[in-house]
Amino acid sequence: MTGPVSTLAARLRGLPAPAATPGRVMRRSPLIERVAVGVAVFMVLIAIVGPWLAPHNPYLVNLPDSLQPPSAAHWFGTDMNGRDILSRVLTGARTTLAATFIVLLATTLIGIFIGTAAALGGRVVDEILMRICDIGLSLPPIILALGLAAALGPGLTSAVIAMTATWWPGYARLVRTVVRETRDAEFVEGARMLGVGRARLIFRHILPNSLNIMYVQVTLDVAGVMLVISGLSFVGVGAQVPSAEWGAMIAAAANTVQNGWWALLFPGLAIALTAVAFNIAGDWLRVRTDPTLRGR
Repeated sequence: MTGPVSTLAARLRGLPAPAATPGRVMRRSPLIERVAVGVAVFMVLIAIVGPWLAPHNPYLVNLPDSLQPPSAAHWFGTDMNGRDILSRVLTGARTTLAATFIVLLATTLIGIFIGTAAALGGRVVDEILMRICDIGLSLPPIILALGLAAALGPGLTSAVIAMTATWWPGYARLVRTVVRETRDAEFVEGARMLGVGRARLIFRHILPNSLNIMYVQVTLDVAGVMLVISGLSFVGVGAQVPSAEWGAMIAAAANTVQNGWWALLFPGLAIALTAVAFNIAGDWLRVRTDPTLRGR
């Protein structure tokens, strides 16, 4: 089965994402796809404006109100320190998604640079860069990220650096494959015969016609990167208390499940909804951008 689940599973095993084939694409209801895209866009908007929408100070400790259940005063209840969970979830959206998008931006840029250099730099450059990628892909990303984050010291910045260092090889291999195919296309050969310079050939003809697939891959990887970022915070090497980051919130609420289940439920739901929405949206985007998959 090909799709976001198998893509994420392959990435977690340190393997390249499986290629999609027209006959193996699982189509969902258009309504489900529209809802998923809407939820993904909504979560991005929440990440942008969430801190201004928070009804309470997300860091204000109010011990007399600790572990209050959901009510009109606190829609999502309060945590063990009396902080409003709705305010912390809204604020945490920016923290979690910003870290996720920074990782994806950095890994995309690194992947484009290394993948393009490997595809166009000659056999020796290609062999050296791809062997480095093979080493990176052979190591479990989660374990490697955990070790790097622990070595750099606990903190969200360490988690972002660790994730960037472990996530780029897949993008580099993907870019290399696509650029090699575009390099040999007829329109590129025509431009080369017309005397177009190497730099112009790369940046005006090869790359613009090679990187459409990156939009899809990045969208599909939002869930995987976000889950690892939150996981690193959960085990204590990512965002630290009292940061309003979804994984750190779950870690802080782990000991209050019986008396304050809501403190664990709502940040967990935020992670789950965002991950599922971006996975389905990525699948939808892949179908929309690949002519061979339309109408299936």
